[in-house]
Amino acid sequence: MAVDIMYTIHFYVLFVLLTVRCSSSFIGNGENYRRNLSLELNPGLNSSLTPLPPGVGLLHVRALGKNDTLHYLLCSQGAPALLLVHTNSTSSKVKVDWPAFLVQNTTGSLKLTPESSVLYSNALVFTRLWEYDDVNDTAVPEHLPPSSFFQPYELQNFTWDDLNKTLDPMAYTALLCGRGASESFSNGSLCLKFSAFDVEGRDQGWPSLLHNANSSQLRVVLDGVVPRSNRSRFSLELQVVGSTQAMSRVDVLQSIDDEYTPSIFKVSQWVSSPVNSTSPVLGYAQWKPVAYRRPSPLFEDATPCRHSTPVPVAQLPPSGLVLAYFGGEHQTTGLNMTFSITGDPFYNTTNYLSWTVLVGLGSPPVDSFSPLVLVIMAVGLGTPMLIILLGGVCVCVRKNKPQPQVYEPIN
Repeated sequence: MAVDIMYTIHFYVLFVLLTVRCSSSFIGNGENYRRNLSLELNPGLNSSLTPLPPGVGLLHVRALGKNDTLHYLLCSQGAPALLLVHTNSTSSKVKVDWPAFLVQNTTGSLKLTPESSVLYSNALVFTRLWEYDDVNDTAVPEHLPPSSFFQPYELQNFTWDDLNKTLDPMAYTALLCGRGASESFSNGSLCLKFSAFDVEGRDQGWPSLLHNANSSQLRVVLDGVVPRSNRSRFSLELQVVGSTQAMSRVDVLQSIDDEYTPSIFKVSQWVSSPVNSTSPVLGYAQWKPVAYRRPSPLFEDATPCRHSTPVPVAQLPPSGLVLAYFGGEHQTTGLNMTFSITGDPFYNTTNYLSWTVLVGLGSPPVDSFSPLVLVIMAVGLGTPMLIILLGGVCVCVRKNKPQPQVYEPIN
């Protein structure tokens, strides 16, 4: 009987594994909505009439849906920025007045036409890179004296590489790398790897954020920069600009599943939504609170990061793209993303740091339980119940079975 029970349990476990394995394909590919993507560099530019200054580029990704269009615009004029515009038209187009656009102070030199089709627009701008001397190893720059901070790197003053050299139309990616004028960037760079997506999926490298057809991704990489102290840590300043409703709060969600991002059980979402909290989210920037100290990280190369509370900013950030598109009423908020915690190695250990953020329309993608967690839950909860059930059945069978007589009757 015991052998039969063990065979039954083994069969049950195998059945659970096969069932979850088969169902995982439906779990992972349940979102089948797809957009048609197309990329163009410097839309509408006649380079013979309007030559571009060195390091200035405008990448346009058009994501066509069934009855709407998403426009992503990545620009390296001034502080690098990613603009997301959602229109209710399948024929909306980007129109750039290039002579006025290159002046950097002409509002309206970049438009989406027809303008009446625009439903939502938001821009994420990378404005400053802060470096501070963490003498006491606290990793809390707010508690440090001003003398601990070095002169910030103003990203609007960086020299950016030609986007045309790194554009991959087949993978819908581009790499934008810039360098400051100081000696710290003599062999180093700050890079933004942009990726657009046509369907739901997951990035291969950690933190393996879940994306969908309404999202794009930026991976920020600080590589080879010479720190200005032996205990240097970094903080990245971000600003968001919205025409009607800027991203005003950061929601932190908990999870019990860390299969795709080991040891990280949280996701942060900087969301844009109307004042009424019951209204749906209009747009977002989403990230896992983790950065990595190597290009191909191992578990020990992960370093936590944290964000400050978003605060209103009175003026537009120094981005040519933002100045060209947003005019009249706009809202700007900013926050700092600080990397590392107390006890973590300092930047000079590897001279490398990467952090990834997802930018998209509507509610952020939500991770469901992975197949591995489903297997663990099914086996962990189901197996004891099966043992109890089979044990009860076994006891009942033995009680109802006729017992053999111990003694032979005497004639």
